[in-house]
Amino acid sequence: MFITFLSIGLVACAGDSDTDGNEDTDSAENTDTADHSLTVDLASDPVSLDPHAANDGNSLYVMNAMYDTLVQLNTDLEIEPGLAESLEQIEDTVWEAKVREGVTFHDGSELNAEVVKANLDRVRDPEVGSSLAFLFDMIESVEVIDEYTVHITTAYPFSALPSHLAHPGGHIISLEAIEADYEAMENGEQPFTYVNENPTGTGYFKYEERENGEYITLVKNEDYWGEEAKVDSVTFKVVPEDMTRIAELETNEADIIYPVNANDIERVDSNEETYVKQSDSASLSYIGMNTQVEPFNDERVRRAVSYAINQQEIIEGVTDGVALEAIGPLAPTVFGYSDDVEPIGYDPEEAKRLLEEAGYPDGFSASILTHDRTTSDTAEIAQQQLAEVGIELEIETMETGAYLEVTGNGEMDMFVGSWGTVTLDADYGLYPMFHSENAGAPGNRSFLADDEIDALLEDARKATDEEERLQLYEEAQQLIVDKAPIVPLYHSVLLAGLREDVEGFFQYPSSFPFLRDVTVGE
Repeated sequence: MFITFLSIGLVACAGDSDTDGNEDTDSAENTDTADHSLTVDLASDPVSLDPHAANDGNSLYVMNAMYDTLVQLNTDLEIEPGLAESLEQIEDTVWEAKVREGVTFHDGSELNAEVVKANLDRVRDPEVGSSLAFLFDMIESVEVIDEYTVHITTAYPFSALPSHLAHPGGHIISLEAIEADYEAMENGEQPFTYVNENPTGTGYFKYEERENGEYITLVKNEDYWGEEAKVDSVTFKVVPEDMTRIAELETNEADIIYPVNANDIERVDSNEETYVKQSDSASLSYIGMNTQVEPFNDERVRRAVSYAINQQEIIEGVTDGVALEAIGPLAPTVFGYSDDVEPIGYDPEEAKRLLEEAGYPDGFSASILTHDRTTSDTAEIAQQQLAEVGIELEIETMETGAYLEVTGNGEMDMFVGSWGTVTLDADYGLYPMFHSENAGAPGNRSFLADDEIDALLEDARKATDEEERLQLYEEAQQLIVDKAPIVPLYHSVLLAGLREDVEGFFQYPSSFPFLRDVTVGE
């Protein structure tokens, strides 16, 4: 029996937003796409093309087309077979995966149980140091039973394992590439170097070439085990400036652009040949504070910052009102979300009282880190709001890669960040961001270390009863709001710009595009 769960009815993130766009996957089936290519403009260069090395959106957008996972989310947001024909929980802590036979990697090597074990062992190997190890840290062992059968044993019952295996961190790399990367490490290279330069998966597109900072080109995998891609190639271009991406869409230099700033929706929609497709999101945009540096190591200061922030003003100013106000860290699209969480709210007078109580009657100065137009716009509004309670902010902007490195190392006071709950399960929405063992690059960029929150998140991921899990996650969300390592701002609507002749495009709530069924008209 194949284990299926996570059949989730999405809650719209913005009132009457049109989440259907002009998608027509049925007509896409019959479109002649001979010699058709697809161009997708992204805001920044992927950090890595090694699935065990990068957890940033731009890397995952590209890798999703090159790699497959054992199980996968379909466009109905249900978990279905991928490289595993079945995944069955045969004991409380043992899962059996039956690996699909006859699947070959882009390098011609074959998929089998040994390859699956090598991947799950590598992502958990401390010598490799994957920033996605947290996804699989509950796995104790991976055992090859026969050529196409694997047993995965967890340290405790973990019902969310299928959703973790469906995460891009569970992308399966060829054994030859993994072994070559280990050999490179023995010769003094950094982990992930070989796979990043030679990404080898089983996906419907395969790697062709890359010009760092410019573009990545993938070509159709003619030997794909499943339904093949409908275009011959896709090129992901790095185009950091919002207006340049829009201009390329308008002039047909790009077929799809992501993201589109909410303030630019009208411009894109006003062009007869382009439109903005709006999709539900599982993301959180927030202002983070480094809880390990003064004065943000004081909970009263962090709560004061929260009281001083007017979310609605930021939503109007940054997203043109196209977003859902966040009451806590989870979006309504995520299993475990609770609408009973009580937010801190907007109260500048209470902010001033708390600052005085904490020893800052005249406020203080700090810096806030951003990495693009949206985060910079957010910081500018927050700067004005915090100035009203005596907190003077200096805004620093870096390119995305540097921003991720600096925030991952804790070399900042405050930052504007975002987190997408890729698995649509609260474990991924909370454990990486707020458990102390994930401080830094894995997700906890506020460097929060709270024993009570840690315990709640640990108990929740071990609970087998659904109601118990929900209760624990509700308690955890409330405590996170109260401790205020972040100021939850909003859950965005995903905004992608498309040419009118692009059909079959789907975007997951995690923000990952699904490009297999995309066609481009004549």
